[in-house]
Amino acid sequence: MKKDEPPLEFPDTLEGFEYAFNEKGQLRHIATGEPFIFNAREDLHRWNQKRYEALGEIITKYVYELLEKDCNLKKVSLPEGYGVIVLNPNENYIEVEKTKSQVHLSSDGSDEPAEKRERKDKTFKEAKKRRDFYEKYRNPQKEKEMVPLYIRDNGSPEEHLIYVWDHFITHSAAENTFFVAHSYGGLAFVELMIQREADVKNKVTAVALTDSVHNVWHQEAGKTIREWMRENCCNWVSSSEPLDTSVESMLPDCPRVSAGTERHELTSWKSLPSIFKFFTEASEAKNSSLKAALTRRSHRIKHEEI
Repeated sequence: MKKDEPPLEFPDTLEGFEYAFNEKGQLRHIATGEPFIFNAREDLHRWNQKRYEALGEIITKYVYELLEKDCNLKKVSLPEGYGVIVLNPNENYIEVEKTKSQVHLSSDGSDEPAEKRERKDKTFKEAKKRRDFYEKYRNPQKEKEMVPLYIRDNGSPEEHLIYVWDHFITHSAAENTFFVAHSYGGLAFVELMIQREADVKNKVTAVALTDSVHNVWHQEAGKTIREWMRENCCNWVSSSEPLDTSVESMLPDCPRVSAGTERHELTSWKSLPSIFKFFTEASEAKNSSLKAALTRRSHRIKHEEI
């Protein structure tokens, strides 16, 4: 902490930060009407970062409240009460509550076969290496004193996505499942495909990536995965080109198009209209192919009866 750095104590409400959302849903300063400014105090990066994180926590709670209140979604706690995910209100998911004996089981995996433990350790180390590289790339001034908190069965973005897939998505009755994966989320999705390829192909209709940092070579995604991604995924990347302009790719996976912005953090928002159009077209194509398949099957059955 610098000598002249103010204490790291922040309000617990938006009003305390002197910010509010306007009728367009934009975060604006109450007095000036200006957008959020990260560098509230010059030469105090650590203080600015902590202020940014504290405000982010408040906004996260606010967004969850909107999802529950306005969208009628349901909030479900992950194991041991860490974090939340929001589901559709049809409640087509299984309970994830554990018995007391399960909760207090050691997490070191000592009761697992050695081969499985070794495979999990290798996956965890590789995921950590990718996360460390990504964090250094995206945020070179990240606080070094931060200690990561391990969440059982959700210790990394990749592990978390697989957990959510196994415990929630696979049990949903939804006919069409779509993914929007931003930045590192794209890498996590590719890892999900590697681990659950057949299930993903059967359940997912289309995937929209926004400035994804995945790499099918480094992640060792197989040929069948790359082929599926070419047909069912699209990556909206940061670019100075107009929205949906084709962007050249060095990777043999999904098409890349411009998100209509050069700012990484705005790629999802800027490409949203195109993403929904992409999903609609994918859903219509899927339904058309299913109808065609059912028609062919019906004709075949009638022919056999004759």
